[in-house]
Amino acid sequence: MFHYHLVTSNVREVEARYLGRLGFRLVARYGRIGEEQVHYESGVGWDELERAGFRHRLSELERGAVNVVVQPGQWPLPRVDHVGVALDDDEFQEVLERATELRFRVQEYPGRRTFVATDAGYRVEVHPQRDWIDDVLANADELRLAELQLKADDPDAKADALVRLLDANHYDGEVALGETTVRFLPGGPRGRPELYGEVFDGSDT
Repeated sequence: MFHYHLVTSNVREVEARYLGRLGFRLVARYGRIGEEQVHYESGVGWDELERAGFRHRLSELERGAVNVVVQPGQWPLPRVDHVGVALDDDEFQEVLERATELRFRVQEYPGRRTFVATDAGYRVEVHPQRDWIDDVLANADELRLAELQLKADDPDAKADALVRLLDANHYDGEVALGETTVRFLPGGPRGRPELYGEVFDGSDT
């Protein structure tokens, strides 16, 4: 697991946390000016974007082997739309076959992305082997995601969706995805789980 996608009404505050407190870099902010799709890398501030009439769609942030996207939405506390996992080619095909058996809806964007909509209120983005993912994962010594903590109304059901789709190991609401543990905690909302905490591991953390 190398990626998660957050939705929040406090995009700038959440983005600032990753950039300032956690030392991530801004890959780009994506959006529109008029009808034109545009993106801006680090160095262009929010004030300048506002003057240009920029309508923000999402911000992409990265550090080491961790990629985070923050998207505007209705919830003050960030919720997870999807998590992203890297698979080898055989694993990728097996996941798609399991998705079909589970009657999970698959959204394919050939050559780009493949999403699986679980029955637990969130999606899983699955990637076969690609050079750019290998480049990201090669930076795990700098930083990797050791644990993602998510609050949910039904932690067991949320965990079970990952277990069934990815054939993953699990124990009491915890799901092991490679070197990352996804821990579902009680007391969260229905639908998309709420971000509660992250544990990062790296040479300088």
